[in-house]
Amino acid sequence: MTARIQKGKLAIAKELYDFIENEALSASGLDSETYWKNFEQVVVDLSPKNKALLAKRDELQAKIDEWHRNNTFELEAYKAFLKEIGYLLPEVEDFQITTQNVDEEIALLAGPQLVVPVRNARYSLNAANARWGSLYDALYGFDVIPEDGGAEKGKGYNPVRGAKVIAFAKNFLDETFPLAQGSHKNAVQYSVEQNALVITLDNGEKTSLAHEALFVGYNGEDSAPSEIVLKHNGLHVIIEIDANSPIGKTDPASVKDLVLEAAITTIQDLEDSVAAVDAEEKVEGYRNWLGLMQGTLEESIEKNGKTVTRKLSQDRTCKNLIGGTTTLHGRSLMLLRNVGHLMTNPAILVDGEEIYEGIMDALVTSLLSIVDITGKNEVKNSRKGSMYIVKPKMHGPEEVAFTVELFERVEKALGLPEKSLKVGIMDEERRTSVNLKNCIAQAKDRTIFINTGFMDRTGDEIHTFMEAGPFVCKGEIKGQKWFPAYENRNVMIGLQTGLRGKAQIGKGMWPKPDMLLDMYKTKIEHPEAGASCAWVPSPSGAVIHAIHYHQCNVAERQQELLSTQALSLDDLLTPPLAADTNWSAEEITKELENNCQGILGYVVRWVDLGVGCSKVPDINDVGLMEDRATLRISSQHVANWLRHGIVSKEQVEEVLKRMAKIVDEQNANDPAYTPMSPGFDGIAFQAASDLIFKGGEQPSGYTEPLLHAARLKLKGYTGD
Repeated sequence: MTARIQKGKLAIAKELYDFIENEALSASGLDSETYWKNFEQVVVDLSPKNKALLAKRDELQAKIDEWHRNNTFELEAYKAFLKEIGYLLPEVEDFQITTQNVDEEIALLAGPQLVVPVRNARYSLNAANARWGSLYDALYGFDVIPEDGGAEKGKGYNPVRGAKVIAFAKNFLDETFPLAQGSHKNAVQYSVEQNALVITLDNGEKTSLAHEALFVGYNGEDSAPSEIVLKHNGLHVIIEIDANSPIGKTDPASVKDLVLEAAITTIQDLEDSVAAVDAEEKVEGYRNWLGLMQGTLEESIEKNGKTVTRKLSQDRTCKNLIGGTTTLHGRSLMLLRNVGHLMTNPAILVDGEEIYEGIMDALVTSLLSIVDITGKNEVKNSRKGSMYIVKPKMHGPEEVAFTVELFERVEKALGLPEKSLKVGIMDEERRTSVNLKNCIAQAKDRTIFINTGFMDRTGDEIHTFMEAGPFVCKGEIKGQKWFPAYENRNVMIGLQTGLRGKAQIGKGMWPKPDMLLDMYKTKIEHPEAGASCAWVPSPSGAVIHAIHYHQCNVAERQQELLSTQALSLDDLLTPPLAADTNWSAEEITKELENNCQGILGYVVRWVDLGVGCSKVPDINDVGLMEDRATLRISSQHVANWLRHGIVSKEQVEEVLKRMAKIVDEQNANDPAYTPMSPGFDGIAFQAASDLIFKGGEQPSGYTEPLLHAARLKLKGYTGD
């Protein structure tokens, strides 16, 4: 039985109540009675609307399922049907967004974006501090620099590998900040003369930058600076100089590192990368966000036998070229992803029913952000008095309008300035994709972000067409015509509705955190597509991806794209169904094994350990970043093949058990891990099975209802 505090119609879990009373309200300046009274009113007024929107999702899907059962897919007939049922809406008139008070990191700058589970304080702090990162460290520690020719990482410092790192870095300087003559490789001294950067070369000649305006500041003495601050495409690069450091001693110009401005923004996440099923787990995330907003969050860790305390980085300063000091923001600008409209949570009961978690998130996280919105904290996040809430899994413009109404009500309830709560619209559900312009129109004075989330969007694609026929193999889905149309139309509609210079247009995650060479070779496609940010899995990944924003000027690329045509809505509406299902038994088994192993590897950690985002080894032992979105694809894909007879129930059950043994072996060295075999009777294994066998009936194919139920059962939750 959960201990609860009654406030009007609200029955609040004591742990959440105590956190809000003792920590959140005292930081906000609001009084308890007013807060809970207004909280209750918002919940009572908006819960029926939330419920009705979810019912409409189910109603539309039921009609779509019925149509596919009775019709072979034909595009024009299908489009007419979607218009008839109100799924595909007439496009609104042209407009431009009017969002005000947006920080430059969102409105003007282009760069990498981290996404991190806010329940984990260490990860949250690392991400917030990933605004700046060492290029030397990122190159040395990962595979961008190959380990052949004696360049192995090894246990100690390998000077052969170090030399390759430095050569790469000097080449980056030559490409991004070329000299008027010669190369940074030949530099023996950097100095400042009459507010200009002077580079002395190994032949004794002195030169300057080819584009002198890229030099913006420095630290130290003019004749022997400790830092040279450069700026290109809005992003800073700092050349650190120290003749006494181990690396600086070996460099002709005493350069010890290049520090890149990397993760310009970070999404602190309460959603897909987090397992938070009750008050205890929600409070962990809420408390960390409050600490981030107050600037007080700290986390102590053991490293090499010593205790290291992590805290938020301070701003950087440098001497500018007009005799003053310039402040460089020390931290990534933080957005917060709330949950969507679907889930409820037992943290608060309303007339005995669980509260809608998205409503709770808005009312609580905005309270926690008051100190930053009002500028009463010393370590600031937004300098514009805005809170940036990324809102996932909205289906169409009505649901965006509901979010706007929720934010308006929260602002009034908390006494916040109008429109201080901004919204990031995740374009990851099909009804949003096909009506994206209408969705942005509903929030045209609050929109600060749109993006493509391929993983969830693919899960919704499969679920929407569950009855239409079997899908192509999972690895081929991106190769179908709907996918480029989805990616392109998102950018084009964003540009056409005025997001350039006012809001972010984003792209999805690089899923292989240890394989940054492949990322370096391919992720340039995101800025070249016109995206001003793209997700990366780690601070080191952010540093490597930052190079791409020097190679591509996103603002110029967006201007070019404005004169082009968006890809066809018809392509977007064409499902990735398999034209030929004559796969061999071996091909089918391989696909099934890959899906089931990924499902089990993620679910067992989610349910048993409460880990919402994991680097899960795939069937080939390649570590992949997995969250609920990747789980949604895999489980829906198997459910689709099961529905159309590509695989049998017995076949799936056999593969699940066989893959469970492999997952057990992959986790054998984790003392907290509970094996699924040989009994296959644990809660986690059952949840993984249910995600497949009950996949067709899950709302929109989401994984949360089954995952939450499984973890609550594991925690012994029986309801009130």
